[in-house]
Amino acid sequence: MNEKSIKAIVVDDEELARRVIKEHLAVHQEIDLVAECTNGFDAVKVINELKPDLLFLDIQMPKLDGFEVMELLDYQPAVIFVTAYDQHALRAFEVHAVDYLLKPFSSDRFDEAISRVKTRLGGNASAKIIQVTDISNIAKSDMTLERIVVKDGTKVTFIPLADLDYIQAQGDYVLLKTPEKGYLKQQTLTSLEQRLDPNRFLRIHRSFIIQLDKLMRLEQKDTESWVAVLKRDIRLPVSKSGYARLKEKM
Repeated sequence: MNEKSIKAIVVDDEELARRVIKEHLAVHQEIDLVAECTNGFDAVKVINELKPDLLFLDIQMPKLDGFEVMELLDYQPAVIFVTAYDQHALRAFEVHAVDYLLKPFSSDRFDEAISRVKTRLGGNASAKIIQVTDISNIAKSDMTLERIVVKDGTKVTFIPLADLDYIQAQGDYVLLKTPEKGYLKQQTLTSLEQRLDPNRFLRIHRSFIIQLDKLMRLEQKDTESWVAVLKRDIRLPVSKSGYARLKEKM
């Protein structure tokens, strides 16, 4: 690659962490650090404007976390997560991060991540992004969601999970239904289900997930057909498998 051929942005709310990354980058003349951001909202704006090739992205930050930043971007640069917390490694793999650096990291480990970036940007799509052995050693558990971020044009809405009545599949989108309104988000129901706390949310039908606290009762329509009645008389179909799961919870 040509010198200064990779544009990079560092996103971290800790000044020391940004300084460490810059020190490690000093020996990589092919990488041009074009901006630094200290919070997620600023990061989304700057990244969408400058369109870097590479992000060094912290996960736990004020306003927006690293995964929420990725959701709100207009395009997908290569991402190296840089964090002090190991529990997000599996999710980082799911969103195709190039690497996952745990603070503190050595210069050799940093150089390894840069090498993977070059492989990715060089067009070798078959290269392992994060090696499975790395993940099994790093990841202990992933954290369930507490809110969902929805982007509508330039407007960003945070939906606390406690506000949800149910979630409905609508093709490649999900409808997030609260008492006030519904929000469309481009995501599959299955992928969202995997991030929800199973003690709070349950899939009752191939197209519906409900918040269990909102369930008032089950009504039988005929011998093998049931309806879930939520608060405010919201009525949703229940499949046979959904009914079996509900009976286990009740």
